[in-house]
Amino acid sequence: QVQLVESGGGLVQAGGSLRLSCAASGRTFSNYGMGWFRQAAGKEREFVAGINWSGGASYYADFVKGRFTISRDNAKNMVYLQMNSLKPEDTAIYYCAQGSGSGTYSLDRNYAYWGQGTQVTVSS
Repeated sequence: QVQLVESGGGLVQAGGSLRLSCAASGRTFSNYGMGWFRQAAGKEREFVAGINWSGGASYYADFVKGRFTISRDNAKNMVYLQMNSLKPEDTAIYYCAQGSGSGTYSLDRNYAYWGQGTQVTVSS
């Protein structure tokens, strides 16, 4: 049974930083790409960042480029999202997802498993 457990969310002032973590278990972590998505209240879920199986390639939504960094540690079965220069519009529930094995990282249909989410709130 695959489990993804996010942590690290919270309340931060605009301009601040947070680091989200996602612990994965249940299948060979290093075989799959990983992604972070978010969903703000009243809005659809959207892609934030993705990383390939080795960590050698990463992908970002335009609205986080230069501010967020995705990384992974295959020895620890962990994926991270470092978020800097946070803005109030970054407020959302952030979800970690594990890829199905193929497809574009930005499409949520290409992810097989999802975490329960962690709330990030950025105050102005």
